[in-house]
Amino acid sequence: MAHGSALSQFVVFPAGPADAEALARAHVTSWRQTYRGLLPDAYLARMSEAAHTRRFAHLLLKPGPDDVTLAAADRWEIVGYAQGGPSRRRAPGEAEIATLYLVREAQGRGLGSRLLTDTARALAAHGATSLVISVLRDNFAARGFYEHLGGEPEPARQEPGPGGGMFYEVAYRWADIRTLSG
Repeated sequence: MAHGSALSQFVVFPAGPADAEALARAHVTSWRQTYRGLLPDAYLARMSEAAHTRRFAHLLLKPGPDDVTLAAADRWEIVGYAQGGPSRRRAPGEAEIATLYLVREAQGRGLGSRLLTDTARALAAHGATSLVISVLRDNFAARGFYEHLGGEPEPARQEPGPGGGMFYEVAYRWADIRTLSG
């Protein structure tokens, strides 16, 4: 998917409805790569690009007033994205990045950091003063990534998982979004 190694070979841009199919492809691919061994294989195998295309199309046609969706692409295709908006816990001034995924070939090139900081900037422009993002407790690579960028972990909490069952998530919080957004 991603070719070359320089961050300058990628572009980050606001996603629109026309990007729904490419976002769904990146979503399903990144989940299958990232969550193998963390989520049930049967669930990952059943993931449908068509269903995720419909979900992205709806979300991008009717976003909330403070919702942000940024896509990351190389010369050939969308290789990742981030989505955020007001936090699920509705804490005043707190935004949440609900999803941030990159296909494996685009990882390790600074693009995840760029997506995180660009999304934080966009959310700050909508008035957010703090930021939270949640990750599976056992996704140690992602946890290390957020800790490296200054996220403070909160205690693990149990959440319903995709395909049934319960999973543990850890929320990472930036009390001052400006530490990410500049």
